[in-house]
Amino acid sequence: MRLKADLTLFLIAIIWGSAFVAQRVAGQVGSVYIFNGVRYLLAGLVVLPFAWRVGRSANPHSVSRDQTKWMLIAGFFLFMGSALQQTGMLYTTAGNAGFITSLYVVLIPLILFFFWGEKPHWLFIIAVVFAMAGAFLLSTGGKLNQIQFGDLLELIGALFWAVHVVILGKYAHNFESMSFSVGQLLVCGALNLCVGLVIEPMPVFDPSFLFAIGYTAILSLGLCYTLQIWAQKHTPPADAALIIGLESVFAVLSGWLLLDERLASIQIIGCIMIFAAVILSQFKEWTSGTIDHDHLVEGR
Repeated sequence: MRLKADLTLFLIAIIWGSAFVAQRVAGQVGSVYIFNGVRYLLAGLVVLPFAWRVGRSANPHSVSRDQTKWMLIAGFFLFMGSALQQTGMLYTTAGNAGFITSLYVVLIPLILFFFWGEKPHWLFIIAVVFAMAGAFLLSTGGKLNQIQFGDLLELIGALFWAVHVVILGKYAHNFESMSFSVGQLLVCGALNLCVGLVIEPMPVFDPSFLFAIGYTAILSLGLCYTLQIWAQKHTPPADAALIIGLESVFAVLSGWLLLDERLASIQIIGCIMIFAAVILSQFKEWTSGTIDHDHLVEGR
């Protein structure tokens, strides 16, 4: 069972990494909010039958007011993270977006320290140095005057992803996970679509754009989230953290194979440093076996 769970998580990492290519395809036609709105609403509808079935057996009562409040809050931060990430995809590569987004794992202890007073492990300091240096090398190629605008947006987006994950870890565990997931997906989708209908021209729903919506909504968000819940019940937290962390690697590989995106040698060094930072930021939890599974649940 553990091997099957690890292989499932490996498949999830591949799908999540390659989803950055689909997002890049949508970005090339200039769509941000409408693309996000449609895919998050569709993902919510995909997960809804599972949530209804689980919620019906676990708690037949309606969603509480407290749960509604935190679904709205989580959905808002999911909206901000997704909007910044997709806007960044207009100006940067799928590989850069994947690696810089993965920095949210390093930012989580920083947020917990400043807002909850939770002192981080000393390895976190090293992780921050590695992460910032790696992001600099990846975005600029080592040149101070060449910071990419898209990479900066991805970094700001990573901060919102981190806050979103903290909200899940601190508050969402009090509620049934599947119904909470549907709620935040629908909130995120509705916010994106409302903004998009006001400020964006309607994109052409050609086959490539429809494929990007379907791939990210049905596979990356709907299917992978459901599979992740099952897999993390049957494998140790250390396995789950390491395997899911490969998502950024698959983002680079997918961009190279499908979009012919190339990285200079110094940018590859930056990717390695970011990946090392992500691993280091979780090392203390691995050794103690106390990684919060909610910290590994993230919308894509």
